[in-house]
Amino acid sequence: MKYIVLFLFSLLAISVNAQEDDLELAEYYYSQGQYEQAKLYYEKIYKSNRTTRVYTNYLNTLVALNDFEEAEKLVKKKIKTDSDDGMGYVNLGELYKKFDRGEEAKKNFDQAIEIFVPTRNNAIKLANEFSRINEYEYALGVYEKAKAKANDGYSYSYEVANLQGIMGNYDAMTEAFLDLILEQPNYIQTVQNSFNRTLNFQENPQNMDMLKGKLLKRSQKYPEQTIFTEMLTWIFMQKKDFASAFVQASALDKRLGENGYRIVDLAQLAAGNKDYTTAKSAYQYVINKGPVSEFYITARIEKLKTAGTELSERPSSDIEAYRQLETEYQLTLDEVGKNAETAIMMKELAHIKAFYLDNIDAAEAILAEAIEIPGLYEKTQAVCKLERGDILLLKGEVWEASLLYQQVELDFKEDALGHEAKFRNAKISYYTGDFEWAQAQLNVLKASTSKLISNDAIDLSLLITDNFNMDTITAPMEMFARADLLSYQNKTDKAIMTLDSLENQWPMHSLGDEIKMMKGNIYFSKGQFDLAKEYYQKVIDLHFMDITADDALFKLADMNHYIFLDTAKAMELYEKLITELPGSLYIVEARKRFRELRGDAVN
Repeated sequence: MKYIVLFLFSLLAISVNAQEDDLELAEYYYSQGQYEQAKLYYEKIYKSNRTTRVYTNYLNTLVALNDFEEAEKLVKKKIKTDSDDGMGYVNLGELYKKFDRGEEAKKNFDQAIEIFVPTRNNAIKLANEFSRINEYEYALGVYEKAKAKANDGYSYSYEVANLQGIMGNYDAMTEAFLDLILEQPNYIQTVQNSFNRTLNFQENPQNMDMLKGKLLKRSQKYPEQTIFTEMLTWIFMQKKDFASAFVQASALDKRLGENGYRIVDLAQLAAGNKDYTTAKSAYQYVINKGPVSEFYITARIEKLKTAGTELSERPSSDIEAYRQLETEYQLTLDEVGKNAETAIMMKELAHIKAFYLDNIDAAEAILAEAIEIPGLYEKTQAVCKLERGDILLLKGEVWEASLLYQQVELDFKEDALGHEAKFRNAKISYYTGDFEWAQAQLNVLKASTSKLISNDAIDLSLLITDNFNMDTITAPMEMFARADLLSYQNKTDKAIMTLDSLENQWPMHSLGDEIKMMKGNIYFSKGQFDLAKEYYQKVIDLHFMDITADDALFKLADMNHYIFLDTAKAMELYEKLITELPGSLYIVEARKRFRELRGDAVN
């Protein structure tokens, strides 16, 4: 008896191994498109192995061989053994469709919807099968029946919305997604992602208007629901209409009794997009909540910072505006105190005093106090040290500035702060004429993890390489670096005189484009825009193949855009940069501004 059992087990093992070998051969021939050979094996295997994979490959093999009768028999036999989920009728309809028997295909698709039991799993499975063969209307029919017949209350809004999107029915898709977030507000991020991906606001601004209209209607229809106000805030932010977004966000904040967190987020985004008016209004809204808000100090700090940024970007800003900002900083510090949380505010106040109000001693005193605050974060202390170094350089105390930069560099060797300190020290070497040492430091910084620092390092390195390393005379480069330092120290008249002397002594020197560029920048900072325009144009006309050409072109385009308000000329210059200097670092911003002026929707 023992031997008989062993014998039977051996036969079973041999049989299993044979089936596995046959399946392996069948799949090999199938994958190679050798369907005649594949059919021989699948026909044999299917008698004992009726898995979905074997069935599907067998059916596809028969279709590939145009063996309609065998394929039809196979599917009909499958229908008899299948549960009532409708899948077999979809397969049969697909078969008829492939053989141009449209009416029979339709009957089977209808039959699939008729007989399937409308549980959620069955519905999603059957709809996905219809979608696989691009029968989206039938897939929608599945969900309609499931929603009407099922008793679990599931709406299928998400599935219907995705189907409508695939079909290009964006109006219906939008309605379905809005139904979804009405039922399940936690889906808001998913819905926003779907809208961004499918409606493609950048290329189709009309879709954004359509969505905004539907959201306004929904918010009126369901005034008790806040989800549509949230969506309106989001859509206004997509349009970069931060003022309208602020109206919606503040309404939400009041209604929900929030602490201002969403307003601070919006203000930061508005400031980042240079909508300083809305940013300041938003921060003021949070400030008005008073110290009870956990974002009160943040809002005070950020509002002042935003105002400072706005002034610094406005050429030749009125000194009275800086004095007013200085007063606001001082009042805020008097109220909230000088501590680790407000040290950055002290640093910014020091910058205003030193660089805009020529009160260097007071600026130094503030920074010295900030650096010694007990419990100050190490990075905050380092930032204050860098600022103090900048102010010492402004005073002309070059080596004292270098020592502070070295401290920060040593304390933060592998950090962006350390890289920034190293770059500032390299600039000191450049200012003082030690070009070889500056170049050595810049070569290290080219691999910096901070893209901004790396780009600055590359620019300065190229300046030295192009105008010093290839020149046996060092005096021109030394004069240029001295003019650069004078410009930094706001001694603009002396800087211009130095550049004039440089041009007179070496009229054909390779620094010609850099000299014109620096003059343009100096006149721009002084608000002498006609002179700035003249020098930027000279760079473009006389040095278009040099590395300063894209700087001059972009700045001249911006001047026409924002100062002279000549949009046609601005567009012409932005387009020239895009088409003729495609490798420029300004290319992305130039393209964005060109499209804005052309009237495109830009996200």
